[in-house]
Amino acid sequence: MLANLGTVLEFVTATDPGMVRSHNEDSIGTDADIGLAVLADGMGGYNAGEVASGIAVAMLTTEMKQALSEREPHELDGGGEPLAVKLVRENSAKANSAIYQTAKSQPQYSGMGTTLVVALFYDNRMTVGHIGDSRLYRLRSDRLEQVTRDHSLLQEQIDSGMITKEQARFSQNKNLVTRAVGIDPEVETEIHTYDVQPGDIYLLCSDGLSDMVSDEDIEATLSSMKSNLPLAAKQLIQSANDGGGRDNISVVLVRVLEDFAVPTGWLARLKAWFR
Repeated sequence: MLANLGTVLEFVTATDPGMVRSHNEDSIGTDADIGLAVLADGMGGYNAGEVASGIAVAMLTTEMKQALSEREPHELDGGGEPLAVKLVRENSAKANSAIYQTAKSQPQYSGMGTTLVVALFYDNRMTVGHIGDSRLYRLRSDRLEQVTRDHSLLQEQIDSGMITKEQARFSQNKNLVTRAVGIDPEVETEIHTYDVQPGDIYLLCSDGLSDMVSDEDIEATLSSMKSNLPLAAKQLIQSANDGGGRDNISVVLVRVLEDFAVPTGWLARLKAWFR
């Protein structure tokens, strides 16, 4: 059974429909016990986007909790392909299949899909999987860095040198993703693992935030309000709405409070079990 990470990780969530949309198609989910954060930004007519993002978040949180409840912490980073990577990939694929089959079997949901970003914390590490243009950022020593790279037409244009990052901020192609969950029978989840440090703050967000608020302003908000994450989350959403709020806005903030390396050796594990 996994140790409860809720004592070493602080999770804060906030979501808002924005100033233009009548309803919210974003979905977010966290589970402090297993160190999991999931965010999805749905797309599709009527409430189909809401359905797609809801399926993705529900499946990831339920399936990951089930799988992790049967494992010991040291198993997540074993030899060969780490279990954390395998779990993120397999459960993202399950969500993709569920959304695709639902869209095929129910005409009102035809063509629905969602972006996805999922972060799993364990043993002073974080495994991140993402599909689409929802992002994960890291604030370390008051410096913000975008960890994920968008699967979008805009990012491809930046990579090829067609446009600059500054020009991209004013592009009309912001919402054209090149990869999404549930559109095709299969989709590849981009997955990477990073070391984490006490004091790090991680931000998962939908493009309703990143399109409306510059990285510099996100950095300034998180740096100045890092001692009060609920207020920081509220301010990020307010900034997006002040900038026009053209889309739904969702944020998940995760602060690493202290070291959470897995104890090594049977005696250390025994002590950790009874802590």
